[in-house]
Amino acid sequence: MDTPLRRFLELPYEQLEERNLSAKAERLAALAASADTPARFGQLREDRMRALTDEKGIKAVTVCFTDLEGRLHMLDYDKKFLLRSADNLTFDGSSIRGFSNRAESDLRLAIDWPALYWLPADVFGPGKVLVFGHVEGTDGSPYHGDLRSRLRQLTEELAADGVSAQLAAEIEGFLFRGRDAERHYYESGRFEYVSTGGYYHSLPGDTLRRFIDTCAEVQRALGFGNEKDHPEVAPSQFEMNYAHTEATLAADQVQLYKLIARQVAAQMDLTASFLPKPVAEVNGSGCHMNISLARGATNLFHDPAGAEGLSAFAWGFIERILAQAEALCLICNASVNAYRRLDPRFEAPNQIAVSAADRGAMVRIPVGNARSARIEVRSIGPDANPYLLSYALLKTGLGAPPAGLVATRSPPGLLPATIQDAIEHFRASDYLRELLGEAVHARYLQLKQAAAERCARALGTRVKRSEIQFHHEVTNQYLWAQF
Repeated sequence: MDTPLRRFLELPYEQLEERNLSAKAERLAALAASADTPARFGQLREDRMRALTDEKGIKAVTVCFTDLEGRLHMLDYDKKFLLRSADNLTFDGSSIRGFSNRAESDLRLAIDWPALYWLPADVFGPGKVLVFGHVEGTDGSPYHGDLRSRLRQLTEELAADGVSAQLAAEIEGFLFRGRDAERHYYESGRFEYVSTGGYYHSLPGDTLRRFIDTCAEVQRALGFGNEKDHPEVAPSQFEMNYAHTEATLAADQVQLYKLIARQVAAQMDLTASFLPKPVAEVNGSGCHMNISLARGATNLFHDPAGAEGLSAFAWGFIERILAQAEALCLICNASVNAYRRLDPRFEAPNQIAVSAADRGAMVRIPVGNARSARIEVRSIGPDANPYLLSYALLKTGLGAPPAGLVATRSPPGLLPATIQDAIEHFRASDYLRELLGEAVHARYLQLKQAAAERCARALGTRVKRSEIQFHHEVTNQYLWAQF
């Protein structure tokens, strides 16, 4: 609160948008500089630190990182402390699920200074900025469990070859009455809708519309490049779309999208939930990932003479993803609850196939032109780790061609129907073991096996308490420690 004794920075939304769009453009320009990228990033580090020093109204810097399952973690550092200690930030990795064990718990946190955001004071509190970080080992090398640093390394390698990976996630979620509705699910076994209007339908002043409007304003202020937002098919379901951008930035925006939605909902005494299928009898929530690659201004996925307007390069990208579809399923659908969504009765994309029209296909080809030609991977839950997901899809699509055609096979195969089946495909995949490394492959498998063992093997027709309580975005260390 602004008082004569506390005058922390509170910027109007239009000024926030200007600052964040400028920061975004600088970040993208530095990456596009290819061979000069390290120097440009170093200059941005100096610029960002100078801006924080000069801005007397900033009191704290929120530093974010993501664990192996995709849960966002945040530490608030006093600004002055951070500026003088940015090269020596450490934390206890043994307290983060999927990270180091007690015998080797110390990890470093490196600031990714280009990924800095000026924050709206009414949502995040006055006098704060947010920046993403990378996790490192004690020797300063990238920590194997931090997929964000691995994704950024991939995008830098592509940039050195003049290629940019462009991603845009369409993320659906539910809005329920009451704070922490997921954590209280064990008490009532049900969620309470705030709206039953349905697809594209809500009154301008109703609860769902006010929530969507507020979230969209925050996204706009953070430089997302908003496109459209609306209620989705299921009751109390929402979706807010924004522009495609470079892959690491796009994955950061997935984390910010969910953070904004949860915080805005909490301020309204509601819960924004990204469980893929929190209510059994209605459509679930997805995270449709739109992907294209460009060299300069040329969209490498576009060919007006190609099938469905796609180039041979794009078709090869699709083939390689579909060839590994069963192995990738555990990355795309990372929770017990996610497999409820892969139900064909509710428009679910459970077919290992590609189609321009059938939304039951894992990969869809939207109508496009030279600028917008892309593929849409639809078989993804909104609770997937966006860095792990983006890294796996890009590396797979850009990898060696599979033996034989998969995309056009008929009838199409089906994705695993339960997390147990997906675990077995993941476990048996030498391809993913090599792609992720033995340590990450084993640790991710261990985490998913633990979740599966705490939940009923048969999904049944009712959403079980266990699949909510042991969901990686809902549960906490205390609950897991009881088992």
